[in-house]
Amino acid sequence: MLKIIQPIILLIIIFSLNVPGQELRTPRPSPDATVIQFVGITEVKIDYSCPGVKGRKIWGELVPFGEIWRTGANEATTITFSDPVKINGNELPAGTYGIHTIPNENEWEFIFSKDTKIDGGSTFNKDKEVLRVKAKPEEHHFMERMTFLFTDVTDNSAVVNLLWDKLKVSFNIETNTQELFLSKAREQLSWSPTFQAAQYCLTTNTNLEEALKWIEASCLISEVYWNTRVKAQIQNKLGMKNEAIATMEKAIALGSKMESAPFDFDNMKKMLEDWKK
Repeated sequence: MLKIIQPIILLIIIFSLNVPGQELRTPRPSPDATVIQFVGITEVKIDYSCPGVKGRKIWGELVPFGEIWRTGANEATTITFSDPVKINGNELPAGTYGIHTIPNENEWEFIFSKDTKIDGGSTFNKDKEVLRVKAKPEEHHFMERMTFLFTDVTDNSAVVNLLWDKLKVSFNIETNTQELFLSKAREQLSWSPTFQAAQYCLTTNTNLEEALKWIEASCLISEVYWNTRVKAQIQNKLGMKNEAIATMEKAIALGSKMESAPFDFDNMKKMLEDWKK
C-alpha cells in the first residue's frame, strides 16, 4: 500500500506546481516597496525597489555623479498622482511618471518622465520628459536601505524625501485641495438624477408631491430649461397655477438663451399661453 501512495503524493506535488496562475515569488536582493500618502484628497503613490548599502560607497561610485539614475534598483521608480499637483512650484498633470534623477555632490535633478521602463541614461528618452526640478542634498543619519518618506504633510502640501546611506534629497508637492474638492463635489452633485426622478413622476402622474421636492432640489443645484419646465408642469398639476406660470416663464427665458431651441420649446410656450387663459 505504501508503495502505491508514495507515487500518488509525488504526482499531486508535481501537478500543484504546474497549476496556471500560481507563481512562486522569490526574495529579491533589492525588495519592492510601495508608499502611499494622501495630500488632502490627492493620492500620491511611489513604487520602487530598495537597494542596500552593503558596505559599498554609494554616491559617486555605485551611483555615479552626473548621470541619469533610475532612482533605485530593478525596475525604474514611478510616482502616481490622482490629481494635478505642483512640484517645487511647477505644475504637473495627474498621471504616472518615472522618477529619474541626476545626482551630484551639491545639487540633484529630479526628472518626471512618461518613460517608466528605463535602466539608465543609455535608455532614457528625453522626448518623454515632462518636468525637471533641482534639489539640494543634505546629510542624514545612516539608512541601509533606500527609502522614500513623506514628511510635513498638510491639507495642501507634503515633502517627498529620498533617503539612502547618509544622504537626504527632497522635493515639495502642492495641491489645491479646496478647489479640487469643490470641483469633484460639483461633478457628483448633479442636477440630473433628481430631475430624471421628477420627470418620471410627471410622465406617469404619480408621487407628484415628492416629485416637486426632487425637482426643486435639482433646480437648486443648477437651474436650467429642462428641470425648470418640469417644475412648472408639476406645480400646475398640483393646482399651483400662479407659481406654475411664473416658473414656466422662467423656463421659456432659459430656453431662449440656448444655442439651439429645445425640441419641445414650442409646446412649452403654447402650454404657458393656455395656462394664462
